Amino acid sequence: MNRLANASSPYLRAHADNPVAWFPWGAEAFALAAERDVPVMVSIGYSTCHWCHVMARESFQDAETAALLNADFVSIKVDREEHPDVDAAYLDAASAFTPHLGWPLTVFASPEGRVFYAGTYFPPAPRPPQPSFRQVLAAVREAWTERRQEVDATGSSLRDALAAAATAAADAPPSLEHLAAAARTVVAREDREYSGFAAGPAFETPKFPNTPVLRFLQHPALAVDAPDAADVASRALSAMARSDLHDLVEGGFFRYATRRDWSVPHYERMLTDNAGLVEVALAAGDEATAIDAARFLVDVLQLPSGGIAAAQDSESMIDGVRNEGGYYRVTDRSGLQPPALDAKVVTGWNGHAIAGLAAVGTRTDPRFLEAARWAADAVLESNVAEDGTLRRASLDEVRSAAPATLEDYGGLARGLLALARATGEVAYASRARGLVDLCLGADGIHPPGGGDPVLVAQGMQSHAVPTDGASPSGPSVFAAAALDLWRLGAGQRYRTAAETLVRDAADAALASPLAHGAILEVALGLASAPRQVVVVGETDAEIAEAARLVAADVVAVVSPAQAVAFAEAGFALFEGKVALGGEATAYDCRAFTCALPTTDAGRLS
Repeated sequence: MNRLANASSPYLRAHADNPVAWFPWGAEAFALAAERDVPVMVSIGYSTCHWCHVMARESFQDAETAALLNADFVSIKVDREEHPDVDAAYLDAASAFTPHLGWPLTVFASPEGRVFYAGTYFPPAPRPPQPSFRQVLAAVREAWTERRQEVDATGSSLRDALAAAATAAADAPPSLEHLAAAARTVVAREDREYSGFAAGPAFETPKFPNTPVLRFLQHPALAVDAPDAADVASRALSAMARSDLHDLVEGGFFRYATRRDWSVPHYERMLTDNAGLVEVALAAGDEATAIDAARFLVDVLQLPSGGIAAAQDSESMIDGVRNEGGYYRVTDRSGLQPPALDAKVVTGWNGHAIAGLAAVGTRTDPRFLEAARWAADAVLESNVAEDGTLRRASLDEVRSAAPATLEDYGGLARGLLALARATGEVAYASRARGLVDLCLGADGIHPPGGGDPVLVAQGMQSHAVPTDGASPSGPSVFAAAALDLWRLGAGQRYRTAAETLVRDAADAALASPLAHGAILEVALGLASAPRQVVVVGETDAEIAEAARLVAADVVAVVSPAQAVAFAEAGFALFEGKVALGGEATAYDCRAFTCALPTTDAGRLS
């Protein structure tokens, strides 16, 4: 029985014809494992993961290996981008067995969901000290049948340890002094020769764009106590833009570089990286690079529906052979078939793209603003269930069964708020507020339903403070959206929500700032007075254009009627703001206290 053919994930569909009897993520697979009294093998990856492709070809497409899996296990295939909570929970568990976490992630669990062994990629033949995948299967089968008591004890103790790992929240959000110290820690880790950061002093590891950290360093509140921070971010951006990481033909940036000098890229291109780099480039005043990343989002990733695909693969067919990166290494691609898109439309990730495109569209080419509007409308059409809650993703405009995460509610809300500020259309802001409100419960901040139902039933939710990797974590982006609502005058409860999430992450973030850039950026927003610039009047007036270049927490250009609509909808920032004498008028506010209104563009800087 083929259970993956109609999945809402291209990654799962790519495995539909494997001889492995795959199940999608869900309770059914665990129930069958209990009935058969066999362990569960959970294989987690994503569509553009190179080593996921390799393990699939070597093991999951091999009839003999599949026969072993089908006889002794129930096998579940998970798209980490469709089920990020599942991925996070199993990464937590896998860390007890291997320090080298990544994808493909291979996890063995009891029918009750207790993890007792895990690893990543396993080769088809032994490569000492790494065993072959078949050797792993044999060892797990032997442990399950001959040493069940030890297996059960391992799984139970691991789950208890993970639950106990949750730490108490800090008493208050970190001060500006502590945040500046964290920024100085990041600055000290700069590669002074090639720019950017690496995980250790020897700079031996791959280099990633790490856009959340760059946005943290660019925050104006650091100008006094960490004066080098913004320059470090600008140098990293410039180095990437000059390097092989940057695709000069079709625009955009590749996932990471395998060398310290940003050379030898890993060639997949991700929505998340490029959406983040649009905002980094705008903050650095590099409109050319912002446009280049934006045109990749629009010209390559945007689908006919308007939604924006998750990624583009690193592999393509050249002369009948699968080739990793070959397409991207030629400048004339007209005769080549481009690598496949992972065409699922991830709700939160589209929110990141909408925010970036709205910002670059107001500053440069209006077509990017229209692309942002198109994407927003597509997601609100395809990724919203009948009860008004979100789903994690859709494929070919068909909603996934995977519930949305806090990242989706926060990411889409933040994107809609950026679009509202850029277009002056309050409906987007009201929709964003509604999404945030769905997650503000009396028992805490969480998506409707409390998370993945299988993980909840098994007690396997991740208790670790999530890191900000290629894009902000769920708590980070939700806190950012809540802070944006407060800055628009939607009410104190939204600032309180942001403070709660920042307190929860504060200790981990200050201890390891390179891994928590997005939540630290929100913390800076809480620790410093907001600047809000509102222009009421003709949207193409000189003062409106000047306002769009201001580095402020809120920049909104609205017509007089739109200002009234915002105020009536409960966004108090717009109350009483009018076009004086019929001329476009700017209101420059700090901490909700506004300077005298002006029609002089020269007074905005």
